Order: sequence, then C-alpha cells, then structure tokens
Amino acid sequence: MARAASRNTAARSGHSTVDPEEIARFTALAEAWWDPDGEFRPLHRLNPTRIAFIRDRVAAHHRRDPLKARPLRGLTLLDVGCGGGLLSEPMARLGARVTGIDAAEKSIHIARAHAEQSGLSIDYRHATAEALAQDIIPGGGGFDVVLNMEVVEHVANLDTFLAATSALVKPGGAMVVATLNRTAKAFALAVVGAEYVLGWLPRGTHDWRKFVRPSELAAGLRPHGGEIREFTGVAYNPITDKWGLSPDLSVNYMAFAVTGKGK
Repeated sequence: MARAASRNTAARSGHSTVDPEEIARFTALAEAWWDPDGEFRPLHRLNPTRIAFIRDRVAAHHRRDPLKARPLRGLTLLDVGCGGGLLSEPMARLGARVTGIDAAEKSIHIARAHAEQSGLSIDYRHATAEALAQDIIPGGGGFDVVLNMEVVEHVANLDTFLAATSALVKPGGAMVVATLNRTAKAFALAVVGAEYVLGWLPRGTHDWRKFVRPSELAAGLRPHGGEIREFTGVAYNPITDKWGLSPDLSVNYMAFAVTGKGK
C-alpha cells in the first residue's frame, strides 16, 4: 500500500521539477546534440560506457544474455531528459520500445528528426516526468526501465523528481541513474576543469549545489520502493582519451536500482 500511495502522491502533487534556466540553456544548445565535436562532445565520449552499463545490468535483471542481438527486445524503456536522443537511439537498436521525454521542446524536434533519418521508431514527447506520471498511473501502466542519465543534477526539486520517475517504473522494473557527486573533487574537475579550463562544456552548464551524493540518491528512492543494487564510478583516462567504469564515486557515478515487487 505504501508503494501505491507514493505513486499516487507523485502523480497528483502538481509540483514542477522543471528549472526554467536549465531548460533555456539546453534549448540554446539543441542544434548541437548530434555534433560529436560540439558542446555535447563529453556525452558522445561517455556514451559507450553508459550504453554498456545499461545493457548489461538490465539484461542481467531480466535474465538475458547482454551479448546476444537485441538483448532488450520487448522491454519498455523511458529515457527521461532524452535531449536529442543520444541514449534513446542506442536503446532502440538494442531492441527496447523507447519513449523519450524532455522539457525542452526544441530538443524533442531534433530527436524526432534524427530518429526518422536513422529509420528508428521512438516515441518522443515534449513532457515532464510528473506530467507523464499523471497520464500513466491511472491506467496502471509503467515502464520496465527508466533512465535518469545526467538529468537529476538539473532539476528544480530532487525529491519530487525521484517520486515522479519512480512512479513510472513498473513493479519489479529498474531505474538507471547517472549524475555527479557533490564533493570538492567534483567541483574542481566537473565545474572548474571541464567548463573553465578545458572548455569541454559551456560555462554555467552545472551548478555544484545541485550535485547529488550517493547517499542522497538512495534516500530519495527508498520511500518510493527503490533499492539501489549497484553504484559505480565513471572516470576519464587522459592517456587513452576514453571513459570507463571506476571504483571512485567522488565525481561521476552511475547507479542501478530496482523497484517494487520482484526485487
């Protein structure tokens, strides 16, 4: 009953998780989503590591071989804050039935056009998580997998956002989160280093005060039936110019959580 109550509360709260300044910032950059050398270059470089983590953990959760063709075949997947579709498209190629939502309408237009050009069927919607929850919950629906990748550090209210996205996961489903830890090291590397020294990201992309500690993420999911099964760090190797998994959670990290019945 507590699970059902939390789902209904998330759907009916009416609180918006949208930060208008964040949406304006990403709207201004929307045309650059698919430029591997543009403002979203770090996400393009991160993508192989993110995709492999999602594929392997979700496949294992559903007792599938992650190395077989289309291991996510038939699973419903929601990509929250999908942007131009950098993760939505690979998930569709892995066999998932993908829905992508974003509060920046221009990004959704970019994502739709690119998916069409790529011959992929993806349900892109200009929507917020809390608005989608209002549509999904009354009908008893939900998704097998919800992705919150590089989005929780940009929302206006973390607790409300986690409540809404948790409500969108089917009982026994999974959520994958990628974000930044609120540490001095993260401020030095992800803000000062990436934005002001190396110029990997436009200045002002991140607000360090919105970074989320692993303990805060776990605490935010727990009231809604979410249990984190794994934390892993993500680190950049300047010698190989590649990203990979790491035991160090102090800057970038990812989490795999399961929700509700069937955990």
